[in-house]
Amino acid sequence: MSTSIGAKFGMKRRKTSGNKPDFDLEGFLSTAGKGRMLADHPKNHQVFLQGDPADALFYIQKGKVKLTVVSQQGKEAVVALLGAGEFFGEGCLAGQPLRMASASTMSESSIMRLEKASVIRMLHDQPAFSERLLHHLLSRNIRIEEDLVDQLFNSSEKRLARVLLLLANFGKVGKPEPVIAKISQETLAEIVGTTRSRVSFFMNRFRRMGFIQYDGQITGGLTVHSSLLNVILHD
Repeated sequence: MSTSIGAKFGMKRRKTSGNKPDFDLEGFLSTAGKGRMLADHPKNHQVFLQGDPADALFYIQKGKVKLTVVSQQGKEAVVALLGAGEFFGEGCLAGQPLRMASASTMSESSIMRLEKASVIRMLHDQPAFSERLLHHLLSRNIRIEEDLVDQLFNSSEKRLARVLLLLANFGKVGKPEPVIAKISQETLAEIVGTTRSRVSFFMNRFRRMGFIQYDGQITGGLTVHSSLLNVILHD
């Protein structure tokens, strides 16, 4: 098997003397193949809509994705913001027939679509894939619990600071991203659970204190400094 062909099918040779190739998880999640399709999407692209058939799992190679839910009264709420290396649409694996939320890109993104049947087969055949997906699900569960505690006990100012730090990747494995993609105050208000005017008030306060920067001199979005942690830590 040549290197290029092996990479195409998500496989690589063992470093030992055996002839059986190892499973290359990163190659599998970064290259198209049977049961999976990689596509580039512009900002504000609808990956799927609430109520669509739940027939695939998605993996973010690059970019950011927003999950939103609309109530019967037409009120929209942001339920998750996801970045590179994260899955979404996993409800299909639990027998969910229809999407419970809509997914849209917040920036230019590269997203892998994995058909449900292919994912189920991989869960049975490849422990490395099962471990990666399990880690994602557990991490999402922890994040949801933290969001609930944040909503119940913290002020809207602290909730906004936490959202900005999460968007900038602070507290996650890997190098922080001080500059994050431009995000509207309406979206921030939906995530935090407050009004746009309150978000605007706190954003201006954070800027005056030097915690963030988003004036015209910033290219591509908002700069978040680690000093914003002071808002969360301060009682």
